[in-house]
Amino acid sequence: MARTSQRPSPLQWQVFRGSDAVRRDLVSINQLRSTAWVRVRHDVYADSRIRLDHTLACRATALRLPVSAVFAGPSAAYLHGVEHAASYNDDVHVILPPDVRLRSHQGLRIHATEVEMDEVEARDGLRRTTPARTMWDVACWAELTHAVSVLDRLLRRGQVSRADLADLVERHATHLSRSRALRVFDLADPRARSAAESSLRVRLVTAGLPRPIPRHPVELATGRVTHPGLAWPEFQVAVEIEGTCPGGRTRCLDDIDPDLMRSNGRQQLVTAGWTVLPLTPHQMRRDFTDFVTSLRLALLDRGWQP
Repeated sequence: MARTSQRPSPLQWQVFRGSDAVRRDLVSINQLRSTAWVRVRHDVYADSRIRLDHTLACRATALRLPVSAVFAGPSAAYLHGVEHAASYNDDVHVILPPDVRLRSHQGLRIHATEVEMDEVEARDGLRRTTPARTMWDVACWAELTHAVSVLDRLLRRGQVSRADLADLVERHATHLSRSRALRVFDLADPRARSAAESSLRVRLVTAGLPRPIPRHPVELATGRVTHPGLAWPEFQVAVEIEGTCPGGRTRCLDDIDPDLMRSNGRQQLVTAGWTVLPLTPHQMRRDFTDFVTSLRLALLDRGWQP
């Protein structure tokens, strides 16, 4: 049977070093094994009522890092409010000066590189890169579709601007990953309303299809304006994502236009002369190649010339 333990006031809602709490006689080693606490990292514990998210992972990691550490990349993006950027179980990304000898290990990814003072900010006791520097690192380190989805969100929230991206390209003109970052910046679009839409858009473009427009306004016969998830207005073809995304990081129904969620919404779009292809989680996960083929044929039928 799981043991329960009373939480001492100094440790309530806190993340702490277990050895330090034992030394201060706040808890015993046996009490740390109770349901009052959760082990987050080696010798790092937290009040079990705290949400198990990437912020907790960062707070726990910070207790075992030098003061020069700066949270970066996907970790910084999460701390800036992009919740799909990283999960509780993902590695925590940290920038350290090249002369600091600390290696990456399970749960921690060390990047030995330089970061300028104007690229660092502190909030809630955690030092992280600014949104602009965060985006540069995400573009250089993360997989393409994930990097674009993070940038879409930062652009949409106004935390990063196109001018910021241009400054980044100029600042890192000789960086080895510059071409990779440019690809991410080029594919970004703040009109996307979910990570699923962003990822799908990138997957379709890399599959050789023309670039779709997220949330393109379409006026229906009723006079109402609807916004399909992805659209090719030149060819009057649209794609709508249905259901819950695989992986659980975001719901594909997030921000779907309410008109299209009505029973007759999609039919109204078809009546307006559009071809609408629904995309299910199963197709995204198992039959994406077949879906791309169907979409390609629909675009060709409407006049697209590759």
